[in-house]
Amino acid sequence: MSARESRGRKTDLHALRDALPRAAAGLVDDYERHLGLERGLSPHTVRAYVGDVVSLLGFLHGEEPQPDAAALAGLDIGVLRSWLADQRNGGAGRTTLARRAASARTFTAWARRQGALDHDPGAKLVAPRVHRTLPPVLRPDEAEDVLTAAGSGAAQQEPVALRDHAVLELLYATGVRVSELCGLDVDDVDFGRRLVRVLGKGGKERMVPFGAPADRALRSWLDHGRPAVAGAVAKPHASALFLGVRGGRLDPRTVRRVVHEALDTVPSAADMGPHGLRHTAATHLLEGGADLRSVQELLGHATLATTQLYTHVTVERLKAIHDQAHPRSR
Repeated sequence: MSARESRGRKTDLHALRDALPRAAAGLVDDYERHLGLERGLSPHTVRAYVGDVVSLLGFLHGEEPQPDAAALAGLDIGVLRSWLADQRNGGAGRTTLARRAASARTFTAWARRQGALDHDPGAKLVAPRVHRTLPPVLRPDEAEDVLTAAGSGAAQQEPVALRDHAVLELLYATGVRVSELCGLDVDDVDFGRRLVRVLGKGGKERMVPFGAPADRALRSWLDHGRPAVAGAVAKPHASALFLGVRGGRLDPRTVRRVVHEALDTVPSAADMGPHGLRHTAATHLLEGGADLRSVQELLGHATLATTQLYTHVTVERLKAIHDQAHPRSR
């Protein structure tokens, strides 16, 4: 198949990777191991980075790659810019282009350190500026309504309802990522201090507090829901905090479905996934007086710049309140 992405058609990256010259394919394998083992990135992030590199190398070697071609022969700033232009012509948006430019820079810097390049062309690559949009968040009353509805469902002591209520309470209380939530073990919860130990990106561990509602929901799940789920299957996961109906560790797709269905119970609430509850938790913390550094630590952000996005959310909300309430706002 074509090594380039044509407009409106998604490239088969598996086929493209298989078609790469042997030296290029070997370099991709080494880079994948570097990302996963040495840098400790999540499988999802590794797939995204490797996919971008495969796309770049497929573009570099053309539609009929030579099996014995040098891995990075001819890779320069002109090729990098042409690759991004080809991506843009294929329909990639600014956010996607910015991510792929960052992937290319990370790869060429690594290749230079490995001796596969005698210079780093990615150092000159400038990504398009991304217009960051404000993430949708729930109002405090909407969050309360969502969790109250989930609590009402859990009051019947049905195991899955108990689990879903605990999932929602913990997502909103802590702002953890869905992958972090699904990776939690029972032993990660410290009820005495109301803390949960979270393993975040890059294998970084942090302790995140949770409040009384999440405490009650978690206890109900562990006392009544989890034993019922575990007892109904042959081999339940021994350590996972949250179990799926078949006894395995809870899947992120199930969590997304749980969040969407919970939000459907509140007509005014914007539709969002687990990451929307993370945005909501961060916004409500800042609106409640938390300082930016503390929120950064709670969310596990590597840089303060990422957390600063939520200051824009709160400013927008303040402006909306002012426009609605102040007699001289217009």
